[in-house]
Amino acid sequence: MGLLHLRVDGKVFRDTENREIVLRGINVAGDAKYPKSPDIPSYIYEGFFEADDVSFVGRPFPLDEAHTHFKRLRKWGYNAIRYMFTWEAIEHSGPGIYDEEWISFTIEVLRIAKQYEFYVFMDPHQDVWSRLSGGSGAPMWTLYAAGLNPKAFKATEAALVQNTQDNPAEFPKMIWSTNYTRLVCQTMFTLFWAGRDFAPKAVIDGMNIQDYLQSHFIAACKHLALRIHEAADIEHNVVIGWETMNEPHRGLIGFQDISVVPSDQQLQLGTSPTAFQAMLTGSGRACEQNTWAFGSFGPYKTGTKLVDPEGQSAWLPTDYDDSKYGWRRDLGWKLGECIWAQHGVWDPATDTLLVKDYFSKVPSTGKPLSYEIFTNSYFMDHYRTYRDAIRDVWPAAILLCQPPVMEVPPDLKGTKDDDPNMVHAVHYYDGLTLLTKHWNRLYNVDVIGVLRGKYWAPAFAVKVGETAIRNCLRDQLKFLREESLKYMGNHPLLFTEIGIPYDMDDKKAYDTGDYSSQSSAMDANHFALEGSTGNGFTLWLYQTENNHQWGDLWNGEDLSIYSRDDLELPLTATYNSLNPQSPAYSESHSNADEPEVGPRNLKRALTNPSIASVSSQTPKGYRAAEAYIRPSPIYVSGSLTSHVFDLRNCMFTMTLTADVATKSDAPTEIYLPEFHFPASKIVVAVSGGKWQIDYQEIQSIRVPRLQWWHAEGEQSIKIEGIKRKPGELNTSSSDEASYLERCEKGDCRLM
Repeated sequence: MGLLHLRVDGKVFRDTENREIVLRGINVAGDAKYPKSPDIPSYIYEGFFEADDVSFVGRPFPLDEAHTHFKRLRKWGYNAIRYMFTWEAIEHSGPGIYDEEWISFTIEVLRIAKQYEFYVFMDPHQDVWSRLSGGSGAPMWTLYAAGLNPKAFKATEAALVQNTQDNPAEFPKMIWSTNYTRLVCQTMFTLFWAGRDFAPKAVIDGMNIQDYLQSHFIAACKHLALRIHEAADIEHNVVIGWETMNEPHRGLIGFQDISVVPSDQQLQLGTSPTAFQAMLTGSGRACEQNTWAFGSFGPYKTGTKLVDPEGQSAWLPTDYDDSKYGWRRDLGWKLGECIWAQHGVWDPATDTLLVKDYFSKVPSTGKPLSYEIFTNSYFMDHYRTYRDAIRDVWPAAILLCQPPVMEVPPDLKGTKDDDPNMVHAVHYYDGLTLLTKHWNRLYNVDVIGVLRGKYWAPAFAVKVGETAIRNCLRDQLKFLREESLKYMGNHPLLFTEIGIPYDMDDKKAYDTGDYSSQSSAMDANHFALEGSTGNGFTLWLYQTENNHQWGDLWNGEDLSIYSRDDLELPLTATYNSLNPQSPAYSESHSNADEPEVGPRNLKRALTNPSIASVSSQTPKGYRAAEAYIRPSPIYVSGSLTSHVFDLRNCMFTMTLTADVATKSDAPTEIYLPEFHFPASKIVVAVSGGKWQIDYQEIQSIRVPRLQWWHAEGEQSIKIEGIKRKPGELNTSSSDEASYLERCEKGDCRLM
């Protein structure tokens, strides 16, 4: 097994040979968002509210399936994993009660990941706070601790939860994300970050709700880190670090006027209450709210709707028994009444708003607040505590700091928080494609440019034509890289989430097998990543249970690059085993343990039916794999300057600068998928030195790579593969026989 050691060196990652490492990773796995026992994806209601008595053992996949998934991802060229887990998985039964069985299971999964030489970092994942509020993350008891009643969220629209919908299949696409601007999330995140300032009456077990929630979250993560540390064979050898809470949100902190929707609230979909309207409906009052839809040019108002909870309240009744979880609520905190009414924000006797700017400043000092100030104060206070807790267990841990999505990062450069072992974790999605579930080849919008005030008017942010769209995506990611260096300091930047929806155009591809739109969108996103000058990515998403009916089995999303209902792209382009009637097809499609094609079986593989011979009834659909299974630098002997893969012309180019010539045992290495670059079809041009194509042997997996030994100075390489039309998979060549003969003699090199 190769050395997995990775270290941060300024703004790059390096290995033990001082080569620059580029992380080509993926999020594993979306299945971790919901329990295994009982199995409750987001469209299942039965057992949903029995969330204390659940188990995540078996998430993201059972141990007996782990090799299958890790082999598949390794064959697809991934070398890094953002390992998803939730606070709920650790502490679902109640405060301080940890699920040691799940922790032991997780350690075993990580040990298997180690066998496949993945770089893993741990991701405490959350979406809109909790499964009980329409997302994932926090245990149910946190909502009860805050005085909220999850069973009343549906009637009050305090949160939109697919599990509780009358017809989950009709849950509107992407509407779950509006929960961030509804009562539950606005309240929970405000209490989590700043309960001491905005809700001083919310005291439980002698501490403010802010300290209660944060201390339990951090203690749970630290406990998992401790168990991993005690395992003694995972830390640093496979787990390289820890990310902070996924996609933190400010709640109400910095709202200037809760009687209006903030001008910077980019997403409005379905009913769109103001924060005060959400407080009213959350307390059982009927309220007429504006309704919105999302079109080709973004959100637009469609009308109004009366939201009438008919007296139901999202707050726990006065007779709720707090003894269930063993905590003691302070007598000054009254159940049965909105926490914000108790702090004088509004008067429940008259339903009158009293202090519309309550969250615009720190109540005790009058200090003005904004999103930027939130990031540099409340978020950073939590980050420091979380960082110190993890480092208390593992002093050498890399910390991936993930500030609020799409917001200006904290200003850390040159401060004591300018930690040399920190990585900036960034999320980016092409919002227009994600929300409309359509790849628009005509135009797109420079969203980051709009958010940063780059344009006099939003119309100037529109980019017309597919080339301009691709360049726009690249330039946005490049801007985020430069912004990171400006504010965060000289650190690596990792895009820990980026991806595309596969159920575009009402799932048209699932009927036709034509994934050209998905391929174009995926290629554009990777083109942007390659041009960003970042240090790699972890693609969203790998979901083991994805299917065409329910997608990722979570809120109607469908972003997984793998689906049980799609074919897997054959990675070796010189043969084809796609005929579903043939034994070869069954092995390659359903069994990740099938033998790789090599010198001993290449001749037999070449005799399998080609795609040209498959009948017209052959299932179609390779889930745009040709766009994400693409070449990438893995180890660079020197400093990577640029790299890009031109999918249309099947051409990979890369430039670097080396201080010294490469060592014989530490060349520059490029992942070179055989689908695009079969050895007999490659044309390679280098500025100097020598190269060869071989395989990295990992647990019976043969990962194809190009190794390049070069001198110091500026160096470049260009690799040309098979240029083909979309969907054309077969190849044939007169020189295959020559190459086959050499392979059977053990010589598969092209020098």
